Amino acid sequence: MRTRRFYKITKTLLTYGLDDLIPARWLPWTIRLGRHALFWMPNKHKDKPAGVRLRLALEQLGPVWVKFGQMLSTRRDLLPPDIAIELARLQDKVPPFNGEAAQKIIEKSLNLNSIDDCFIDFDTTPLASASIAQVHTAQLKQADDIVDVVIKVIRPDIRETIHADLELMETLASVAARHLPDGRRLKPKEVVKEYRKTLLDELDLLREAGNAIQLKRNFENSDMLYIPVVYSDYSRHNVMVMERIDGIPVSDVDTLRARGVDMKKLAERGVEVFFTQVFRDSFFHADMHPGNIFVAKDDPLHPRYIGIDFGIVGTLNRDDKRYLAENFLAFFNRDYRKVAELHVDSGWVPRHTNIEEFESAIRTVCEPIFEKPLAEISFGHVLINLFNTARRFEMEVQPQLVLLQKTLLYIEGLGRQLYPELDLWKTAKPFLERWMNEQLGWRAVVRSVKENAPYWAEKMPEIPNMIYDSLRQYQTQPKQNDYRWQALLRAQKQASTLTFWTVLSASGLICTTLLWTDTELSAPTIGSGIITILLAVMAWRSRPKTSNGEFN
Repeated sequence: MRTRRFYKITKTLLTYGLDDLIPARWLPWTIRLGRHALFWMPNKHKDKPAGVRLRLALEQLGPVWVKFGQMLSTRRDLLPPDIAIELARLQDKVPPFNGEAAQKIIEKSLNLNSIDDCFIDFDTTPLASASIAQVHTAQLKQADDIVDVVIKVIRPDIRETIHADLELMETLASVAARHLPDGRRLKPKEVVKEYRKTLLDELDLLREAGNAIQLKRNFENSDMLYIPVVYSDYSRHNVMVMERIDGIPVSDVDTLRARGVDMKKLAERGVEVFFTQVFRDSFFHADMHPGNIFVAKDDPLHPRYIGIDFGIVGTLNRDDKRYLAENFLAFFNRDYRKVAELHVDSGWVPRHTNIEEFESAIRTVCEPIFEKPLAEISFGHVLINLFNTARRFEMEVQPQLVLLQKTLLYIEGLGRQLYPELDLWKTAKPFLERWMNEQLGWRAVVRSVKENAPYWAEKMPEIPNMIYDSLRQYQTQPKQNDYRWQALLRAQKQASTLTFWTVLSASGLICTTLLWTDTELSAPTIGSGIITILLAVMAWRSRPKTSNGEFN
């Protein structure tokens, strides 16, 4: 099976002429010879641009490769812009699998005799179908209520397909890393490894359920974002039951306008939701493309987002958040020196980086951008330019920043689709300044005291004993030091004595050997031997002793 799959992938790549994307001079003669040998697989799409050919090939290869292309489309630091834009058009269109098979999976996973034990009106026709899973509607029987739900079901046998394709991807990545001159910068093996983790995480619906519950808790009672209820008692690794939402797809701009939705507020709230997730919660939805976002119908003048599909999330630690916020603010103020220093301080670029050269490189890239009105500047593309510049100064790939960059591009594109005049800089700057003040000002001190007060209260009763032990140790310290000093002197004296007797016994041995060689066995030779033995005994007795009196 693996051989057939490898043959199909090879044929697809070659018939779309993707081998032309790699200059022949970069390839070893064995691979060039192999390409000529496969003469029955010619490029059948010579009239199409490279990006289009790549997109069509990935769509033909199936869902694993489509998702891989979607991920690559966010890596503008690795791909030419035209190819990245084309990959962003990849559609996750997969025919649904049999609804009765989905029902059997649900019954088996939840240990039900029949789907009717828990659900009413289960619809075998899926509401939506994607490469990893599909969704069915139903009503869940609760103790005192019946609620509308959707049931997400992982495709049967998808794991075997994914693992097989991932192994082939890793093989191709190893070949690319070995033979392509730019293989070190492109890091194909690292990219595939990152993709493997992301894809396998999406296969675990319990993980997705946990992510949804966390996001819902973070935005409890929020008027900006609503996260549907997840019924974790009815969720398993391959099945997830979630509240069915009633919203307008955020991409349906005409319907939103027809309902009188305040598009400016909707766009600005999208930006605020993103920065709140990143800087307040350090936990953000990292797959916020238009297909996963809806708008609630209840209040058009104060619109609220509804999020779904939580398989991919990103996290930032405290240091990353602070450095990122300071970077953004430094960019707002065109303080490129500060940007360069922050990259070094954070460890994103090596310590030996020349700050002046790095600052100059950042200025060269960013100053032309700032010649435009702020409302026309893409925040996401500024971030991409920053990372591309930093990469020339040995900046390693930061997975958490790649997810952040991808999400920011989604949010900015969505915001400007809703409200073309959106000034993301103007919207984001007050939020970042407020957050920084909370992190560094007196509020940060108060919050730190509140956070640590329970720990301090727990340790308070131990403080008197700790002070007493410290004072007692301080009092006995001189005696302990004197004892150690005396022990050191004794050890040195013993070592000197051992060396003295060892040298004498070695000299006696040499003399005895010379006398034995020059003369027959005589009284001087015998006497010298006896003296040598006595000296050796003295050397042996002068060996250092352990504390229990035995020799070492």
